[in-house]
Amino acid sequence: MYKVKKTMEISASHSLHFSKAGADEPMHGHNWTVTVWCRGRELDEDGLLVDFLDIEKRIHDYLDHGNLNDLLPFNPSTENLARWICEQVPHCYRVDVKECEGNEASYEADTNQA
Repeated sequence: MYKVKKTMEISASHSLHFSKAGADEPMHGHNWTVTVWCRGRELDEDGLLVDFLDIEKRIHDYLDHGNLNDLLPFNPSTENLARWICEQVPHCYRVDVKECEGNEASYEADTNQA
Protein backbone atom coordinates (compact mmCIF):
# COMPACT_ATOMS: atom_id res chain seq x y z
CA MET A 1 0.00 0.00 0.00
CA TYR A 2 1.38 3.38 -1.02
CA LYS A 3 0.58 6.48 1.03
CA VAL A 4 1.10 10.10 0.03
CA LYS A 5 0.69 13.19 2.19
CA LYS A 6 0.49 16.74 0.81
CA THR A 7 0.35 19.79 3.10
CA MET A 8 -0.39 23.29 1.82
CA GLU A 9 -1.45 26.67 3.15
CA ILE A 10 -4.48 28.44 1.77
CA SER A 11 -5.40 32.04 2.54
CA ALA A 12 -9.13 32.48 2.17
CA SER A 13 -12.12 34.24 3.69
CA HIS A 14 -15.52 32.93 4.72
CA SER A 15 -18.57 33.71 6.77
CA LEU A 16 -20.76 31.11 8.43
CA HIS A 17 -24.50 30.82 8.89
CA PHE A 18 -25.65 29.37 12.20
CA SER A 19 -29.21 28.01 11.92
CA LYS A 20 -29.74 27.57 15.66
CA ALA A 21 -28.48 31.05 16.52
CA GLY A 22 -30.35 32.59 13.59
CA ALA A 23 -27.33 34.72 12.81
CA ASP A 24 -24.29 34.82 10.59
CA GLU A 25 -20.66 35.09 11.56
CA PRO A 26 -19.18 38.09 9.76
CA MET A 27 -16.76 37.69 6.86
CA HIS A 28 -13.22 37.01 8.07
CA GLY A 29 -10.11 35.25 6.81
CA HIS A 30 -7.74 32.49 7.82
CA ASN A 31 -4.45 31.03 6.70
CA TRP A 32 -5.76 27.48 6.57
CA THR A 33 -3.33 24.57 6.76
CA VAL A 34 -4.64 21.66 4.70
CA THR A 35 -3.18 18.16 4.76
CA VAL A 36 -4.38 15.70 2.11
CA TRP A 37 -3.78 11.97 2.66
CA CYS A 38 -3.96 9.55 -0.29
CA ARG A 39 -3.42 5.81 -0.53
CA GLY A 40 -3.55 3.10 -3.12
CA ARG A 41 -2.08 -0.20 -4.23
CA GLU A 42 -1.02 0.79 -7.74
CA LEU A 43 1.22 3.49 -9.17
CA ASP A 44 0.65 5.04 -12.58
CA GLU A 45 3.04 4.65 -15.53
CA ASP A 46 5.18 7.48 -14.11
CA GLY A 47 5.55 5.78 -10.74
CA LEU A 48 3.10 8.11 -8.96
CA LEU A 49 0.05 7.43 -6.84
CA VAL A 50 -1.00 11.08 -7.19
CA ASP A 51 0.74 14.09 -8.62
CA PHE A 52 1.47 16.74 -5.97
CA LEU A 53 1.02 19.46 -8.60
CA ASP A 54 -2.43 18.09 -9.47
CA ILE A 55 -3.47 18.33 -5.80
CA GLU A 56 -2.10 21.88 -5.71
CA LYS A 57 -4.14 22.85 -8.80
CA ARG A 58 -7.37 21.24 -7.59
CA ILE A 59 -7.25 22.70 -4.10
CA HIS A 60 -4.74 25.51 -3.55
CA ASP A 61 -5.06 27.21 -6.92
CA TYR A 62 -8.87 27.07 -6.76
CA LEU A 63 -9.34 28.28 -3.16
CA ASP A 64 -6.32 30.47 -2.36
CA HIS A 65 -7.16 34.17 -1.85
CA GLY A 66 -10.81 33.47 -2.54
CA ASN A 67 -14.09 33.86 -0.71
CA LEU A 68 -15.15 30.32 0.19
CA ASN A 69 -18.80 31.39 0.25
CA ASP A 70 -18.54 32.27 -3.45
CA LEU A 71 -16.44 29.24 -4.44
CA LEU A 72 -18.28 26.44 -2.61
CA PRO A 73 -21.97 25.43 -2.72
CA PHE A 74 -22.35 24.95 1.05
CA ASN A 75 -21.83 26.65 4.40
CA PRO A 76 -18.00 26.72 4.40
CA SER A 77 -17.32 25.34 7.87
CA THR A 78 -13.98 23.70 8.49
CA GLU A 79 -15.72 20.31 8.58
CA ASN A 80 -17.48 20.86 5.25
CA LEU A 81 -14.27 22.15 3.70
CA ALA A 82 -12.39 18.99 4.76
CA ARG A 83 -15.05 16.75 3.16
CA TRP A 84 -15.14 18.76 -0.07
CA ILE A 85 -11.33 18.64 -0.44
CA CYS A 86 -11.34 14.87 0.09
CA GLU A 87 -13.90 14.49 -2.71
CA GLN A 88 -11.76 16.53 -5.15
CA VAL A 89 -8.55 14.48 -4.96
CA PRO A 90 -8.17 10.99 -6.44
CA HIS A 91 -7.17 8.31 -3.92
CA CYS A 92 -7.81 10.70 -1.03
CA TYR A 93 -9.07 9.03 2.13
CA ARG A 94 -8.45 11.73 4.75
CA VAL A 95 -8.12 15.50 4.96
CA ASP A 96 -7.06 17.57 7.96
CA VAL A 97 -7.91 21.28 7.95
CA LYS A 98 -6.51 23.67 10.53
CA GLU A 99 -8.42 26.94 10.53
CA CYS A 100 -6.26 28.56 13.21
CA GLU A 101 -4.36 27.48 16.30
CA GLY A 102 -6.70 25.26 18.30
CA ASN A 103 -9.41 24.92 15.60
CA GLU A 104 -9.05 21.84 13.43
CA ALA A 105 -11.32 19.37 11.65
CA SER A 106 -10.69 16.11 9.84
CA TYR A 107 -12.70 14.13 7.35
CA GLU A 108 -12.15 10.46 6.51
CA ALA A 109 -13.91 8.84 3.59
CA ASP A 110 -15.94 5.76 4.40
CA THR A 111 -13.96 3.19 2.43
CA ASN A 112 -16.47 0.44 3.34
CA GLN A 113 -19.17 1.94 1.11
CA ALA A 114 -19.41 0.70 -2.46
